[in-house]
Amino acid sequence: MGDWCSTGRRGGWQVLFFILCLCALDSVTGQARYTIPEEQAEGSIVGNIGRDLGLEVKRLVSGKARIITRGTRQYVDLNRDKGILVVKERIDREELCGQTTPCSFSFELIIENPIQLYRVTVEVRDINDNTPSFPKEEISLEISESAVSATRFSLESAVDPDVGVNGIQNYHLKPTDNFQLEVHSLSNGGKYIEMILQHPLDREKQETLSLVLIATDGGEPQRSGTVRIHITVLDANDNAPVCGQPVYKADVKESSPKGTLITTVSANDADKGINGEVTFAMAHVSKEAKELFELNVTTGEIKLVAKVDFEKTNNYQLNVQAKDHWGLADTCKVVIQITDENDNVPTIQLMSFSHSISEDSPLGTTVAVINVEDADSDGNGIVLCSINADIPFKIESSLTDYYTIVTESPLDRETVSEYNVTINVSDEGSPPLSSSKNITVKVSDVNDNPPKFVQPEYSKSIQENNSPGFSIFAVRASDADWGQNARVSYFLDDKQVNGLAVSSFVSVNSENGAIHAARSFDYEQIKSFDFNVTARDGGSPPLSSVVAVRILVQDQNDNAPQVLYPVQTSSSLVAEMVPRSADVGYLVTKVVAVDVDSGQNAWLSYKLQKATDRALFEVGLQNGEIRTIRQVNDKDAVKQRLTVVVEDNGQPSRSATVNVNVAVADSFPEVLSEFTDFTHDKEYNDNLTFYLVLALSVVSFLFITCLVVIISVKIYRWRQSRILYHSNLPVIPYYPPRYADTLGTGTLQHVYNYEVCRTTDSRKSDCQFPRPCSQNVLIMDPSSTGTMQRMQSEKNILDEPASPLEVS
Repeated sequence: MGDWCSTGRRGGWQVLFFILCLCALDSVTGQARYTIPEEQAEGSIVGNIGRDLGLEVKRLVSGKARIITRGTRQYVDLNRDKGILVVKERIDREELCGQTTPCSFSFELIIENPIQLYRVTVEVRDINDNTPSFPKEEISLEISESAVSATRFSLESAVDPDVGVNGIQNYHLKPTDNFQLEVHSLSNGGKYIEMILQHPLDREKQETLSLVLIATDGGEPQRSGTVRIHITVLDANDNAPVCGQPVYKADVKESSPKGTLITTVSANDADKGINGEVTFAMAHVSKEAKELFELNVTTGEIKLVAKVDFEKTNNYQLNVQAKDHWGLADTCKVVIQITDENDNVPTIQLMSFSHSISEDSPLGTTVAVINVEDADSDGNGIVLCSINADIPFKIESSLTDYYTIVTESPLDRETVSEYNVTINVSDEGSPPLSSSKNITVKVSDVNDNPPKFVQPEYSKSIQENNSPGFSIFAVRASDADWGQNARVSYFLDDKQVNGLAVSSFVSVNSENGAIHAARSFDYEQIKSFDFNVTARDGGSPPLSSVVAVRILVQDQNDNAPQVLYPVQTSSSLVAEMVPRSADVGYLVTKVVAVDVDSGQNAWLSYKLQKATDRALFEVGLQNGEIRTIRQVNDKDAVKQRLTVVVEDNGQPSRSATVNVNVAVADSFPEVLSEFTDFTHDKEYNDNLTFYLVLALSVVSFLFITCLVVIISVKIYRWRQSRILYHSNLPVIPYYPPRYADTLGTGTLQHVYNYEVCRTTDSRKSDCQFPRPCSQNVLIMDPSSTGTMQRMQSEKNILDEPASPLEVS
């Protein structure tokens, strides 16, 4: 408080006097504490400081209530007119408190005349607004393939500015084939992680590995951060060379020139660098073979160095050894076959071809007929024909040298609209010669796909009181077919909604599926309705599909509150009686109102608009309870008239007004003369003659009606007795129910009150069983000076959660 006094100086002796008084306070009057999440928008409500500190709004205004903060930033501001605290600027918990928990800041609320000081503490609750992050985007490690299992590698942990459950909770490693993650907790609450080798690495199988380390927090929604781990496996000489094939076979034409490459022997050493270098050498080979063939020790190429003779020797076998620098070796065989020369390539001639075929064509439909010829003879002239295997066609042999391409499986234009067919032909020569030809087959469309809606069902909300023709939204359907078969139209299915055709509620555009409102909707009459929309294509015959649509009508604040109690009538005057001994907070009565709207549009608040003595009564903002705010004294007028405004929470809000008459007196005779004046106001005097005539007419009508009923009952009983008399049956006397009092007093039953309590929250409505009438409410009839004492005692009635409505 001293710091505030030293820094809060202002000009003027009045301000100086005020500061000196403030400094004299040795303690705060009261305190309040609130909890809000961080990142709240400006203007968000922190709390009702007036209600929580027991202060009235007018006290905050008259006392020039204001907030005193420490430091340069003020996160919270005071709305004196409503008595609430609101967020003034964005609050970042991490900026305010870092990792400290709980996080809070305090300020003082000061009120003048008289000076009152309150301390307010606001705790800022953390939200999950930060994502875990790693110091680096990528971690690089080098691990030898000779590393043993259980070897550990330390990794840097992630950082999350959030705290508690919103901080980092778990780490995950993907994939986990070779490594396992282990998380350790530190004494300061932090964590460090290690990656443990589960199985030895093999560089020859996988030279590099890529892992992903994921850090996740425990917030809602959950956030995560990742870092990629790149591992390079270092080589060790643990593999011998391996020949690409155990046996190599090669064909050499007898007319091949010198230097012809016959084949290439390959060997693979899984090691790397110098450990993986391989050289080739021929071993255990005849002198003749060495003179005909040459082996390249580095590349493994075997070339022809002399002319071969098929008639002399038609095959040769070479043994080739592959060896690395450390003596590890592998041996393979090379078999060289000498063949006759085959120098003619087969030819393909297209005899018949269909460029387009319908997608609904049956299996076995002919696509093309081809002719294949080879000018060679014997085995070199035998031709084999085939087509590529990734198409729904097959090739069949019809006649010698003639082949037919036919459909082998069903076609679907929507999946594949055209096929490229490659016709391959090869002879049986050594080596074989081959040729190929490409043809394109297009698939024509048929209407075999119904329209398909984008969503399986639709739901849309619309505000009530909309204008007819309002565009709500549009449904969309697509058709996988082509052209006219894919043209989609939309139609509204016939259906009854509340006994009316659905077309009287909505309409649908046949071209684009736009749904329009055909009328203005009223939420109080209809809250939702369902209907179906059909999408139909333009094929022959057409195909269609149906989707369900649900329209939800949203409420608007188009109904004013209705006051249930006290009932406002012009024929009688109801007054609540308050004894002069009533203390502060005495419950006079309760205003009960309802609103047929829903949600916040039905949240009601009560305000005192006018009063004979505003300093005597107040109205509860939420519950409508009318209570005294000071001690009743003898100077207070007997007649008190209050006007209460009931207002809903809609935008814009609607309201209703109710008048409440209160009699301040200790006995009924004391207020008879005063309330007689109430019933003789100008508005009643003008209509007094009319009411007297009306009352006389009603009494006369009731008298004549009773007389007729009594005569009818008498005649009916006389006729019944005559019938019994002539029937010779025993006569049993008949007494109407409750005709006599069981106690023998000869009086009628007591009058009971039936109390029905109704609040704006139907879950808190209450019903009380009948109780005898008591003496606390006066009802004055303008046509007479008599009084009727009704209702229960004030304590039994007004201590209930809601004011009762009485029915005698």
